[in-house]
Amino acid sequence: MAPVWLTVVAWVYLSLCFCCVGIIAYDIAFNHRRQPMGVMKFVFPITALYFGPFALALYWRWGRAAAWTTLASMSMGPARVSVAGVGSAGAGRQMDDLQNNRHEMAGAAEPGGAVEPAPPDECAKPWWVTMAIEVSHCGSGCTLGDVISEFAIFGLGLTIAGLTLGAEYIGDYILALIFGIIFQYFAIAPMRGMGLKDGLIAAAKADFISLTAFEIGLFGWMAIMAFVLFPAPHHLMPSSAAYWLLMQVGMIIGYGTSWPANVWLVKRGIKVPM
Repeated sequence: MAPVWLTVVAWVYLSLCFCCVGIIAYDIAFNHRRQPMGVMKFVFPITALYFGPFALALYWRWGRAAAWTTLASMSMGPARVSVAGVGSAGAGRQMDDLQNNRHEMAGAAEPGGAVEPAPPDECAKPWWVTMAIEVSHCGSGCTLGDVISEFAIFGLGLTIAGLTLGAEYIGDYILALIFGIIFQYFAIAPMRGMGLKDGLIAAAKADFISLTAFEIGLFGWMAIMAFVLFPAPHHLMPSSAAYWLLMQVGMIIGYGTSWPANVWLVKRGIKVPM
């Protein structure tokens, strides 16, 4: 049984994280902010499940794409106008009208006539931001697998040698690996023009090390949860808010332990920088 203060803190932080998830998901889906790499529309909200406002800040500053309506309007450009046989005064008026029309078309891309600012220049993105997004991509597959596995193992009452933790380790790792490879496939395959088989092989090579590093950090924290913070018979269950607050802490630790592995993989060209 978790102390009352921990339960209160857990509900507050979980609520904050869910709000951040909703803000990011709404912005991507309803403000037409399509990510250049499709899988990232899932990565940013999933990262907010445990990093909350920090994930929202990262998305809003560096990951928020320009609205596709703006890009579509601007890409149309000015219509070609023939000025043959027209006097210089008439030509000047046509060019003025042309510029006015261009501004009107760009302004119509967003409600209220305001043109959305372009996202930050990718070339100006600091290295740490590139790596933060890279690790978020790795962590999102792990997080999704861990959450599904934890609920499944709890619901089925699975144990190994009488310990739930053993079943959690195996279930979490397998599902994290599956989702991690899927997420990595949709990052690597489109950029390198790979087919299904080659893309999955490349994704497995790229994700195995970084995912394992993430899970090492998370699993170490889960052992502390089970044997130090809340030993038997006082184990926390996935049905409690306090359990998920501590799991969020574990995911943040996993994010940290995965960072060096992702740096190495990117520098070796095994992973694609986000």
